[in-house]
Amino acid sequence: MMDSINETHCTVADLLPNAQYELWVTATNTTGISPASEKALYMTVPSPPVIKQRECSSCPEAALIRWESGNTNPVDSYMVELREMGADGTESNITESIVAVPTCQCLIQLQPGRRYLISVRAVNIGGPSDRSEPITITTTGTFFYLLEDTAHPCLSISEDGFTVFYGDEELPISAMCLYRCVAVLGDLIPVRGRHYWEVEVDDGTEFRIGVAYEDTERNSYLGANSTSWCMRHILSPSRHKYEFLHNGWSPDLRITVNPVRIGVALDYDRGTLSFFNVNLEQHLHTFHCHFRNYVHPCFSLDNPGALTVHNGIEAPEYAFI
Repeated sequence: MMDSINETHCTVADLLPNAQYELWVTATNTTGISPASEKALYMTVPSPPVIKQRECSSCPEAALIRWESGNTNPVDSYMVELREMGADGTESNITESIVAVPTCQCLIQLQPGRRYLISVRAVNIGGPSDRSEPITITTTGTFFYLLEDTAHPCLSISEDGFTVFYGDEELPISAMCLYRCVAVLGDLIPVRGRHYWEVEVDDGTEFRIGVAYEDTERNSYLGANSTSWCMRHILSPSRHKYEFLHNGWSPDLRITVNPVRIGVALDYDRGTLSFFNVNLEQHLHTFHCHFRNYVHPCFSLDNPGALTVHNGIEAPEYAFI
């Protein structure tokens, strides 16, 4: 209930966001109170969405942005806004908008080698909300997070995504660590074109690194089926053995110099997945495959050890020749 007002307008404060109200007016004089005016419906604007940064990914040509509504009641749509940032951190005065986004995610086409500030607004009949807290996206290379819900139960990943705990031992690493036959997937890479990342390994670690479709059987070894491809390192008494597995089969290859940093180059359009010894700029193997779906980067260990993944980096020229 409001106090008496002598003006021809008033401000109604403390309304809930994204809520509908009925408003009407009565006039009062010494004789009494008039009948109510015709009721007007008013919808307040929504609360700003919340971008889920750990579920966002990017590549040189695009970024996939995901967010939560931030509203109890449904909203009509969303608006994604982006501004390019200069090398000195200054923001462009030009804001590009993508309107009428129906769901809580949006794939945005971007320019390679740029840096963007991206925010989201929720929209209803009352208008757009304030901007969400922005996130910064760089399109230097393909960037993805690890999906904690796909990790082996022995593996726990800290909130910042850069430190992994196994038992009581804390291991600071640049991106991830896997221990004792555990595996984890990276974000799905849902953008056509070229993608590249690198993995640091060591001679004492048996590992599998590669890609897999989203519907790949989780209890199957990477490379053992028709829905995954991988490079595998096996320790034997006499030598280090490397396999390039798809559907359980590998060509007979001999690698004479053990790689310590492996480049992985995925090209959806050409249908290739290639592996390189980064330090030697040496091509190791290429799978030729017609990808029917998008894939997840995959990382697995067959014995105690560690892997370190580097993404968001520019692909070397030799990776896509």
